[in-house]
Amino acid sequence: MQTIAIFDTEPIVIEGVRRLLDSREGVRVVAAQLSLAEAMDIVREFHPSVLLVDRSFGIRAVMDLLKLVSESGSATGVILWSGAMTEAEALRFLQAGAMGVIRKTAPLEMLLRCIETVVSGNTWMEDEILQSVARPIRMARSPLTARELQVMELVEQGLKNKDIAVSLGIRTGTVKIHLKHIFEKTGIRGRYGLALSGLKEKGLLSVSTIEAV
Repeated sequence: MQTIAIFDTEPIVIEGVRRLLDSREGVRVVAAQLSLAEAMDIVREFHPSVLLVDRSFGIRAVMDLLKLVSESGSATGVILWSGAMTEAEALRFLQAGAMGVIRKTAPLEMLLRCIETVVSGNTWMEDEILQSVARPIRMARSPLTARELQVMELVEQGLKNKDIAVSLGIRTGTVKIHLKHIFEKTGIRGRYGLALSGLKEKGLLSVSTIEAV
């Protein structure tokens, strides 16, 4: 049984999603709240499989919740959803511990697929959010050097250029040069697209779409 706790800023959304999820076999909504104040109490009491959290609560509040869930050692996975979300925000949430990222405009079947993926212990992101990921790393126009692969790995971990420089014992300017070469070789635009593509390539991020019928 997949148990879901919903946290959303809009009562009508909560009621609609609750009805849709409760109508599906094997899925049960155990809590629905208009604030995050009692989120951890619900995690400790009900041990839900998934927390479905509205990004509209604000980045700081969401980040604080992700930290608390992570530190609690709970097996509960957190899915962030929003009417609109950039790649940068999506990656930031994933790096902070979210297990899923999806838009509110996604079909119910896609939401259910996202929940199933998170419950199974994998990370999931809706394909529509990945607009700037042009190609997988293995399809780079020319091979990445060992140093470029190191830089890419640290970008995936969320490190900034200055932190990457310290970690590798090189100058910040050198990191920028490596990133420029990586972008040119892979055809991927921006460090967020690079990080997301790398995570997907390693099988750490499941990306799915619903085919039109």
